[in-house]
Amino acid sequence: MRLFLVGLLLLAGNAFSQEAVKPIRGAVPITETNPADTYRMERHDRALRRSHKWQPPIIPHNIKGYQITKNVNACMTCHSSKASKESGATPVGKSHYLDRDGKPLPTVSARRYFCLQCHIAQFDAEPLVGNTFKP
Repeated sequence: MRLFLVGLLLLAGNAFSQEAVKPIRGAVPITETNPADTYRMERHDRALRRSHKWQPPIIPHNIKGYQITKNVNACMTCHSSKASKESGATPVGKSHYLDRDGKPLPTVSARRYFCLQCHIAQFDAEPLVGNTFKP
């Protein structure tokens, strides 16, 4: 009986492996840059519309070369509450200046420090997967 089940599993696995998986990158190896993966960064002069109220804002400018390490956050050069008054950039939300207990902090919370955890740059790329979401 055990041998029969093993054989059945092998046959089932073989049946599923018949269909070839088509990678998004096509035939280009991972070690090479695929020109189809290179998109032009869109620049916007205003904040982009969000799909729902909890969606983090999309970054409307190029961030190539921006450094975000444990010691430096290039985003805060323009987006900190103090710098945004001079730069005209959208200031970081007040929620970013609260600790996990809701107490105000003088600087951005460590939980909100790495901007790219939630915020992404806007590109002119087509979606990889179809989406029917309506806000």
